Amino acid sequence: MKSQDTAGMIEKVRNICLALPEAAEIIDGFGHNTFKINGKSFVISGESEKGFSLSFKSDRETQELLLQKEHFSKTPYIGRHGWVSIQNPNGEDWVELKDLIQEAYLRAAPKRLVKKWMELHKK
Repeated sequence: MKSQDTAGMIEKVRNICLALPEAAEIIDGFGHNTFKINGKSFVISGESEKGFSLSFKSDRETQELLLQKEHFSKTPYIGRHGWVSIQNPNGEDWVELKDLIQEAYLRAAPKRLVKKWMELHKK
């Protein structure tokens, strides 16, 4: 996968994540774009020889459902904590990924932000 494609995907992730209240982006020690809320990671993206990868925080039930799908896998090292990854997502994956990223944010966010989010989105 070309770095240009990866840059476009990172930009999509950045636009989704940084639209969430108080979310911040850092580059971690491995060079991954990591999105955090209140010091807790909820999305990690990066590039490898296989192309672009996106990992996000999930609960075990959602993780089990996603692992049954072709494109998803358990994130190395942190998958035991519910994290799920997708390699080189295509156009149709992004609709679902936006929802999954928002859920990941809500899992990591402090209660006051979750409450605010729920009120704004009537969930």
